[in-house]
Amino acid sequence: MFELGFFGTRAPLFMDIVTLIVALLPFLISANIMFAKEKKYKLHAFSQRLVFIVTIVVLVYFETGVRVSGGFNSFMSGSNVSHNYAFFVLLLHIAISTITIVLWFISIFRVKKFLTTGVHKLFGRIVFVGIVLTSLTGIWVYLILFVY
Repeated sequence: MFELGFFGTRAPLFMDIVTLIVALLPFLISANIMFAKEKKYKLHAFSQRLVFIVTIVVLVYFETGVRVSGGFNSFMSGSNVSHNYAFFVLLLHIAISTITIVLWFISIFRVKKFLTTGVHKLFGRIVFVGIVLTSLTGIWVYLILFVY
């Protein structure tokens, strides 16, 4: 878990795994959205729940790895980027990802309530944008901590 990762940076393995999954998440969600557009609603629902649960597991894996390895400041020690800038980007990433995961949860697990009002589709669009922004800011944080 803590040996060097496969991207060729100074990041630990767990960070490379999490970053890869976060980078792929918008593509997985796009496929899930296509299921709904093709009126394959059961497959859409199942795949959304599966990807959500896997995301939560990955988040727990990530948080465990970060805590055990010393946290943000320990990763920052190898970066040439200013601490304040990196911290701002990290906070932006945390804010976007937290809002997104809450809205995603509501969209998935309160779906029956939303289907009749059209709110589910609106939530889906907002969540998709949030997932894309979470992915981009997650990659940004990775680059700041382990590349620059």
